[in-house]
Amino acid sequence: MPRGLYGRAVLILLVPIVVLQLVVLIAFSQRYFSDVTRQLMRGVQAEVSFYTDGLENLDAAVLPEVLVALDMKLGFTSSFGDDVAPVQTRRPWYDFSGILITSTLIENVPNIEGVDLTTNDRLVQLSIATRAGRLGLAIPRERASARNPHQLILMTTVTSVIMAFVASIFLRNQLRPIRRLARAAEAFGRGRNEPYRLAGALEVRAAGAAFVDMRARIERHLEQRTLILSGVSHDLRTPLTRMKLSLSLLQVDPSLDDDIAAMQEDLLEMERLLDEFLAFTRADALDAPQTVDANVILSAAHTRAVRAGGQVELYACDLGETMMSARPDALARALDNLISNALRYGKRARLSLTVHERSVVFSVEDDGPGIVASDREKALQPFVRLDEARNQNRGSGVGLGLAIATDIARKHGGSLRLGDSVELGGLKVDLVIAR
Repeated sequence: MPRGLYGRAVLILLVPIVVLQLVVLIAFSQRYFSDVTRQLMRGVQAEVSFYTDGLENLDAAVLPEVLVALDMKLGFTSSFGDDVAPVQTRRPWYDFSGILITSTLIENVPNIEGVDLTTNDRLVQLSIATRAGRLGLAIPRERASARNPHQLILMTTVTSVIMAFVASIFLRNQLRPIRRLARAAEAFGRGRNEPYRLAGALEVRAAGAAFVDMRARIERHLEQRTLILSGVSHDLRTPLTRMKLSLSLLQVDPSLDDDIAAMQEDLLEMERLLDEFLAFTRADALDAPQTVDANVILSAAHTRAVRAGGQVELYACDLGETMMSARPDALARALDNLISNALRYGKRARLSLTVHERSVVFSVEDDGPGIVASDREKALQPFVRLDEARNQNRGSGVGLGLAIATDIARKHGGSLRLGDSVELGGLKVDLVIAR
């Protein structure tokens, strides 16, 4: 079965036409090739018997006059005498009515020597050995079978092809709104808002209207979520800043310096958490898609990580066709989060790139403790921290690094896969981006 809706619809359209054609042609051939030919051959058989009976029962002196008279009345062409050559049975392979003509004459005409349908396709030529001598007959083909039997087959076939072509054009026009709806839904899933206009049949319009309403509700929800998180994070910065300023200006007993330093560390930690909240909300406000080089994006992420002091190795890059349509800022943010996680929970990281026909895979591996298979799905959710698998002494975080990378991958039509690193022994994260 075809995978596409258009292919299946064309198949639904063509199967009844083909079946109807076969039924019509079978019924037509049964009646046109068999019944009509059989009826005509009964008359031909009777007319041939006039010649054979005349040759066997009349005097030789009157035979030429009788043959001429029969030829004029029946429309045959006869020849009689020792100089008449015997006819061999021959028939074209495509002449199906000739099968019935040949078999009828051979079975019902005594002493017939052969039936030739090949030498002249407009004549049925035969020879008969009689007691008076050899008789040759040339019978017009329309007297033996239906005339031009292929015309109906040709007309019905050509008409069916033309109507199927016209129907396929109308079908394509009806399916075009469905394809536009599918493209709009796919684009929205990747973070793009393509214009969509309602068109097509009532059912397609209803589905399109439902999609437009759903897209509007999702956009409002995302906008409200972004505004709430951004507003809360922004509003909390003001009191945090005042607290930091108050602590820095506070003159107290020197014995409390350690406590003040601890409070300042807590405030810095709270400010960093707010920055991560803002980064999570900014994941929805992605930059515009453009054609970029995957190698350039990976090399830039490696350069930033090395400049920050991380031990990151650019292990391998597939140097095939690496151009792709993506949002470079969003990919850079996702790769920075993955590299930061790898260096936080391991001592070194490894970057690699694999290019497939329909996707590009950025891989980030570390030598840390990894994540057990049962917790990997949960690790991709926002605000989830796996304390057993991660070292809290090197930065607790709020569990948004993988969630941000997952969200960016989904908006690129891809996904985030967690696995085991064979080379380094830690966690391997594959950022899959659809091309």
